Amino acid sequence: MTINDIQTHLQENSKELTNEFKRLFHGRGGLYDEWKHLTIDSIDDILSVALYFEMEPTLEAELIDMLIYFISKTRHKTIVLQRRYIKGTTSEVIAGELEENLHVVENGMKLKLNLLSNRNSGYFPDMKNGREFIRANAKDKSVLNLFSYTCAFSIAAKLGGAKSVSNIDMSKGALSTGRANHHLNDIDTKGVGFLPYNILKSFSRIKKKGPYDLIIIDPPTFQKGSFEATKDYRKLIMKLPQIAAENCTLLACLNSPDLDADFIIKLINELAPSFKFVKRLENVKEFASENEEKSLKNLVFQRKTSDKLF
Repeated sequence: MTINDIQTHLQENSKELTNEFKRLFHGRGGLYDEWKHLTIDSIDDILSVALYFEMEPTLEAELIDMLIYFISKTRHKTIVLQRRYIKGTTSEVIAGELEENLHVVENGMKLKLNLLSNRNSGYFPDMKNGREFIRANAKDKSVLNLFSYTCAFSIAAKLGGAKSVSNIDMSKGALSTGRANHHLNDIDTKGVGFLPYNILKSFSRIKKKGPYDLIIIDPPTFQKGSFEATKDYRKLIMKLPQIAAENCTLLACLNSPDLDADFIIKLINELAPSFKFVKRLENVKEFASENEEKSLKNLVFQRKTSDKLF
């Protein structure tokens, strides 16, 4: 695939852009071998570009020139370039200007955004279908949001009519952003908890607010000193029966290319057999992967039986 091919791809994917987030090019899915290091996102009038390893300088310059030409024909006014392969650096504005207090829009939901960060921006777009599921199934539910980060699942739940939400995350900074995200969406935070707990060490406090009708487990694959999926997911699943309501719905998420869906399904069958596997949610089509089994896994389980079909 040449630079011209990428430009054609972008043009095809940007015909009906709105202010809502859309991934225009997903090299990380492995469908374009020579471009596995590149992603390009449309965020309202911003084109957000990420490089995951260093490019040959002439080719990078050609790519940037193409992107600058591309935005002259679209709604975009700004290009932000993130070099993920350089630790500790900030992102670079290579065209236009970047306003303060940015947010991204997803299905009308607003989330604060830090595009100058070289790591996470505060928003994980590949989880869109998971948030849609929670929003559609949260009405009148008591929700537990584990590893809540900036609380996007909480906002989806409250917009879906959740009775209460407990957001649990070790990072006070992420929870502070999560609270601001609720205010950004004009959501009353009465009944919404922002709890800076180490999840694996604070089970008794989490249990006190249960039982929960809807539980979300969306951990990092590996975070030193906090969570390692291969050994710690087991610890969480063992405790599910103690905090789950009789007809609890569980959304268990996993984003490790080295672990497949059966890793979670087998743990549930072994350690929390009252939960039955319902389905795996489809991934957002713009994030297509050469091997879907290795891509993001959003797995829905239902405790006991329910008349409701998903």
